[in-house]
Amino acid sequence: MTSYIPALTLPSVFFSHPAAAILLPIAAGTAVGFSTRPKETKKTYLALRQPPLRPPPWVFGPAWTLLYGLMGFAAYRAFNTGMESLDARKVLLTKQGTTLYTIQLGLNLIWMPLFFTLKRPIEATADVVALTGLTGYLIYIWGQVDEVAGWALAPYLGWLTFATYLSAGAGYLNNWNFNTVEKKGI
Repeated sequence: MTSYIPALTLPSVFFSHPAAAILLPIAAGTAVGFSTRPKETKKTYLALRQPPLRPPPWVFGPAWTLLYGLMGFAAYRAFNTGMESLDARKVLLTKQGTTLYTIQLGLNLIWMPLFFTLKRPIEATADVVALTGLTGYLIYIWGQVDEVAGWALAPYLGWLTFATYLSAGAGYLNNWNFNTVEKKGI
């Protein structure tokens, strides 16, 4: 069981208004993407030894935009359905979900700087493993509030599972050290 922790939870405006709910993760993800210098990120990505099924770099922008949009839609849908419910249990689950959602968004946003900027594949992989588990639990919590909200997060969970494979695979294939990869020019 989790708790609703107001100090760790986004303000309700980011859940109650559809534009705010959807645009927040898209804008935050875009800001992090650009702050990690896309050209440098692409250079590092292409230099790393990668596991099979690695997508081309151009896939990530459209995929994450769609996933962030679905994430925001799920947040909006679960919050409004849950907070309008007369069922006290659904209201509590909704509030708990807002805390989980905020934490998972934070974990999501630190992965790229960990992996590409700081070149910390172990920490990035630990982050994405925790993020995947937390998102699965969020689907469970919000799915009890609103089935559509739970299902809206399913593609995100699938992509996170794939991202865990890519993160761990790249870490392992590069001996968990990305600093030497660019120096060697692999």
